[in-house]
Amino acid sequence: MARIDAFLEIGRQQGGSDIHFTVGLPPLVRLDGELVPVKFRNLDADEVQSFVREILTEHHEQELERRGATDFAYAAGSAGRFRVNVLRQRRGVAAICRVIPEEVPRLNDLGLPRVVHQFTTLTSGLVLVTGPTGTGKSTTLAAMIREIAETRSVNIVTLEDPVEFLHRSSRSLIIQRELGTQVASFREGLRSALRQDPDVILVGELREPEAISLALEAAETGHLVLGTLHTRGAAQTIDRIVDAHSADHQSQVRHSLADNLKAVVSQELIRAADGRGRRAALEVLVLTTAVQQMVREGKTFQIPGAITTGKRLGMQLMDQAMLQLVRAGEIDPDEAFLRAEDKWGFAPFLTRPELLAMTHGDRAA
Repeated sequence: MARIDAFLEIGRQQGGSDIHFTVGLPPLVRLDGELVPVKFRNLDADEVQSFVREILTEHHEQELERRGATDFAYAAGSAGRFRVNVLRQRRGVAAICRVIPEEVPRLNDLGLPRVVHQFTTLTSGLVLVTGPTGTGKSTTLAAMIREIAETRSVNIVTLEDPVEFLHRSSRSLIIQRELGTQVASFREGLRSALRQDPDVILVGELREPEAISLALEAAETGHLVLGTLHTRGAAQTIDRIVDAHSADHQSQVRHSLADNLKAVVSQELIRAADGRGRRAALEVLVLTTAVQQMVREGKTFQIPGAITTGKRLGMQLMDQAMLQLVRAGEIDPDEAFLRAEDKWGFAPFLTRPELLAMTHGDRAA
């Protein structure tokens, strides 16, 4: 057993989401969004290096030397599975280990809006799950794949960096491929997947313009493609995809998006009202005929208005989602207030009166 496993087990038992190892500090566990030190001595550079070296494969050690960072999944015996990022920094090597739940969650377990279930019934098109790092995108996608696998008889190909949740083929066949070890890039993985008789393709991250184009091509040719981007909000997601391409291709990309994008789900994790754990708040955009026209014409600034009026289709802005959770007593109103675009609706629920000064600034603006 690697020595790091004992700390990983402590982090999981305490309910942490991440365990950090860095020079000059004891191991740190992220609990309810805050870093809490484990009762242990400060780690020196040799100690962190030794911990990490025990779990690095030759491939990932070479990648660390070449790029200064590497990502991989690690099975720590009874402690379970973790997504690990190892990096070089000024004081030496550091590692961040994210807890991967032991069971692939169901959509119902995550408390997601009903409309997300509907996206798993699509037979073609592109569905994007977006948000900053650490907002549960991989968990939502894993739950969507589980629902598809249990309710449909299809071939699912996943391209992940790294493979986190381990899926079991049930009614569906599931092929999971890991970037760097089983496939060179998302671009190459998508090209290969199109020759593997897929019905559903999951792309861990749409980073490169060519990968985005291939994902849109796959959606256009009758496949359901699920993917992620590190963007906040539906409108920003569409702008990011268009801006990733050269100016002479952007009109074509807008038309392809309008025709093939079915939905954008943008996530944030907000501290629970009781301070224990975090809850997901989701912005949801469904591509109606009106929204398709906005995308084609480059009028993404009109999308928030379309979301506001699309409630009957399951659409909601992030502010609307957070305000609903605040009213239900599920999330911390102060944190929701700080993240909200329009802060006025949250003011009556604040527990820190000094935050009200921020609303006066909004009104003055």
